[in-house]
Amino acid sequence: MSTWVGHAFSWLIVGLTLFVSWEVFSRYALDAPHAWAYDAMIMLYGSLFMMAGAYTLAKNGHVRGDVLYGFFRPRTQATVDLALYIVFFIPGVIALVWAGYYYAAESWAIREHSSVMAEGPPIYPFKTIIPIAGAVLLLQGVVEIIRCIICIGRGEWPSREEDVQEIDVEELKEMVHVKDEDIRKLDEIITHRESGK
Repeated sequence: MSTWVGHAFSWLIVGLTLFVSWEVFSRYALDAPHAWAYDAMIMLYGSLFMMAGAYTLAKNGHVRGDVLYGFFRPRTQATVDLALYIVFFIPGVIALVWAGYYYAAESWAIREHSSVMAEGPPIYPFKTIIPIAGAVLLLQGVVEIIRCIICIGRGEWPSREEDVQEIDVEELKEMVHVKDEDIRKLDEIITHRESGK
């Protein structure tokens, strides 16, 4: 579910790119900027950022200070993770959902709008994202706790669902059977041809 939510909300970056491009064109080419545009951009980016939290956790993509952690055996890593999830993560995310719910409810009650101008964009739909993002993150946290328990039992981490990964150039060379000497020879041939023109 976290992957699906992350992929669905990732499309906001396309909308945000088009919106920013239009606003730049409108401001500089048409000399007609919109006072509410900055707030709308922040709401789009904030929604993307918040809803990507569970996705990033599912892909083990959050920043981790693993100076020592990386040297631990999987069971030790899982034990440390399990303790941190129970002591810090779960209470923190529950607090986020709880506070976010009341924060959004107050915003809906007064139909809060941006104060940039009299008819600023509505903020209450954006604030609703806070408890929703927290709830999805909490569900992914439960999955991570289950992964820790499985690892403690088996002695190895269960595999994660594969998704888009950075390209490992060395691995790509091996896949297509290319060596560094081949690349150097090709560079020399191209340089020789270009210098002969």
